[in-house]
Amino acid sequence: MANRAIAARSTGRPGKAATLGLGLLLPGSVIILWQMLGHYGIISEMLFPTPYTIADSFITLASSGDLWINLRISVARALSGFLLGGGLGLFFGILVGLFRRSEKLLDPSLQMIRMIPSLAVVPLFILWFGIGEESKVLLIAKGAFFPLYINTFMGIRGVDNKLFEVSRVLGFSRVKQILRLVLPAAVPYIMLGVRLSLGLSWLGLVVAELIASTSGIGYMMSDARQFADTPVVFVGIIIFALAGLLSDTIVRLIERRLLRWERGMTS
Repeated sequence: MANRAIAARSTGRPGKAATLGLGLLLPGSVIILWQMLGHYGIISEMLFPTPYTIADSFITLASSGDLWINLRISVARALSGFLLGGGLGLFFGILVGLFRRSEKLLDPSLQMIRMIPSLAVVPLFILWFGIGEESKVLLIAKGAFFPLYINTFMGIRGVDNKLFEVSRVLGFSRVKQILRLVLPAAVPYIMLGVRLSLGLSWLGLVVAELIASTSGIGYMMSDARQFADTPVVFVGIIIFALAGLLSDTIVRLIERRLLRWERGMTS
């Protein structure tokens, strides 16, 4: 660790602490300015409650347990929708990417479905499945499906043809080609699709919970809006932002490990 710090100083690159401090400079300045403007009445507390008021609402919700109950429900919905939609997207992306006939058969229909806005299918989902968990999970799954499908498809089709020639020389079977060559080469694209799918899962969750729900963070925000409880709305926004950041960070860590494994296999 000491050697790394010395190397960072010698090369002029900022260390981790300096990088973190630089990243917190802008949001920290905004929060301080926001608090000052609200404290002196320059901006409306009704529309823009101060960070102190928002933090107080967060503590109240956390102490009562309402925040954690709704958060647990929202996380379960987002993960269920992501696993369903993302899993199907990965499967169909591999299928269409590997076989030209599957592409001709499935891709045009899937692209048509992709162009349908999620809000347009909400009334249908409610009619078909009611306002229970099924409609919410399926709405989230629709958004999570296409980033993984498209990125998996593009990753497989983007594999260098020279690698296929090498695999033929080595006598790889078709299955071995897919497992040892195609899928590892497509990992960067697939992980990008996972990150995008997770992001859209949280967006789909907000839509599902704001439209028809009796629980979850989105419902908590909608209920607060009706009573003009703006600090609770901001708490919900911050919760969604932090949940999205945390899930994206976890996927990026997994991606680094997979790419390290990939480099080890190809070296």
